[in-house]
Amino acid sequence: MTETHPGAGTGPGDAHFAVFPDRADAAAVARCFARPHTRTLSYASGRPWLVGHWHDEDIVTARAGTDALALIGCRPIDAAELERRLGRLRDLSELDALARTLPGSFHLVAALDGRLRVQGTASGLRLVFHALVGGVRVAATSADVLADALGAEPDEEQVAVRLLWPVPHPLLEAPLWREVDSVSPQDALIVSADGRSVRHSRWWTPPEPTRSLADGAPLVRAALTEAVEARTRQGGVVSCDLSGGLDSTSITFLAARSPAKVVASTWPGRDPADTDLYWASQAARSLPQVEHVVWNADDSPLVYNDLLGIDDLLDEPTIGVMDRSRVLHHLPGLAGRGSRLHLTGIGGDHVAWCSEAYYHRLLRRRPLFAVRQLRGFRALWQWPLGGMTRALADSRPYGRWLADAGRGLRGPLPASVSSGLGWGMAPRLFDWVTPEAEQLVRRALREAAATAVPLHPDRGLHTDLEQIRSCTRIIRQWDRMAARAGVPMASPFFDDRVIEACLAVRPSERVTPWRYKPLLTTAMRGIVPESCLGRTNKAAASMDASNGLREHRGDLMALWEDSRLERLGLVDGEALRRLAQRPATPGLRDAILYSTIAGEVWLRSLARATPDRARTAR
Repeated sequence: MTETHPGAGTGPGDAHFAVFPDRADAAAVARCFARPHTRTLSYASGRPWLVGHWHDEDIVTARAGTDALALIGCRPIDAAELERRLGRLRDLSELDALARTLPGSFHLVAALDGRLRVQGTASGLRLVFHALVGGVRVAATSADVLADALGAEPDEEQVAVRLLWPVPHPLLEAPLWREVDSVSPQDALIVSADGRSVRHSRWWTPPEPTRSLADGAPLVRAALTEAVEARTRQGGVVSCDLSGGLDSTSITFLAARSPAKVVASTWPGRDPADTDLYWASQAARSLPQVEHVVWNADDSPLVYNDLLGIDDLLDEPTIGVMDRSRVLHHLPGLAGRGSRLHLTGIGGDHVAWCSEAYYHRLLRRRPLFAVRQLRGFRALWQWPLGGMTRALADSRPYGRWLADAGRGLRGPLPASVSSGLGWGMAPRLFDWVTPEAEQLVRRALREAAATAVPLHPDRGLHTDLEQIRSCTRIIRQWDRMAARAGVPMASPFFDDRVIEACLAVRPSERVTPWRYKPLLTTAMRGIVPESCLGRTNKAAASMDASNGLREHRGDLMALWEDSRLERLGLVDGEALRRLAQRPATPGLRDAILYSTIAGEVWLRSLARATPDRARTAR
């Protein structure tokens, strides 16, 4: 296996690439993807296999004759072990076991007997797309790379769909270009030896939630420990978010047990009622070997900051642009303290806790227990009894629920009880979305509902998986932004092994109105001090959002001037401009602008990035 890299490579944590079959016609197509600074990993034949950007720290490869295997990302396996695995490989399906056992977060690419296998992670943090380019099936880690090669324009219907709040499964998986196909996170892409035919092969299914809290917590502890070790075992300096919440505190204490030097980073909130700094300081007192950096709260960018200046190359709209400045602002300061990697607690809310929708099935299986718990949830969330009764009695299958949601797009935001105990939050379109866009969205929802299958028959597990994947689609964009800023990020809670360990615990013990995150507090006992495990809430940062809306209303006004969405006929630009002049409008507190801003920023980024620039930047 040979590699060429004519220019300077990217930094660690920013691996993006395309994959080609070992064929002469594929070699010609691959030249369209090679630009200054791209690297090429070749087959034994000399033809290109991988073309793109990666750092030496992010890839491990093995070759046996014409066969090859590569892991790209956080891959806790060395070349010698990978070579042994490849030497025993007789069929691509045998890689299911490897993908289901290794910790970390990575893309897996294999070539065996002329066939290809390409897969990402079950979390959706690492995705796979593919397209027929010049008669050759090309896989890639970003959809826009394939669209650039095809000279494709965004699909107007898909852009309209992304104006929904939220975008329900399975519509969120669809790429923004008709010519580009996506691979579901639980599937691997298999490309046949002819270099054209493809199929998707299921490699991952969620575990059945059968473990008790007592049995499951040690396995969660082990999986999370291994996930952190995969990032810290090589030493050096790593930084950690230390917000004071249970999730980031757990990651910080685990990192402090590693060979790495740890810098803990705390951004206090502006809200006087925010207790994050208190809890972060409590944790820091138990970590004398950790450098604790407390930033000035007033220096932290607000939500909606610098929306006009975003020039990241994104392959889909993301509401992550709202917080981009906040996510990246502290990274230069951490880089100055030597940090090579920044660990976050993102994902703990999604895996250590779970949806109350599990109680829809529990009510039918364990009615007395479920009723007692539901009474607690009613008091905790102030759910009305009538709304709870209707939500629990609703037994519509997912496809019918999705079809019904498509008929109620213009109504008020659904009640939290119907979202919390149902298939999720029913999507909505807002007043500024045009009737033409609404027609496109209704058609897409209608077509999806006809064949839609939930991520799991249990609406609780479906909701958990959907929330995980929705979040990782934001994090994958933040990860690229952070790597570009010089300090890559990692979110160990979103490693597949951690997700599996959490999902395997009975929901009746994982989500309860009587305890806050019982799975994480039990798993971290003995690692995190009891004084820190006692926190029972988290900061909402609502003041940062409301202040940001007021202070950046000028940017919002500019965003809607000559709006790309308006040019496409998808939004009423005048309505949006009027709204920007009234940032105190009560409805804006519910983040209803987010999906529209995400679409506008994405279209503007496409307009700025010519195909040549986009490929060169990769």
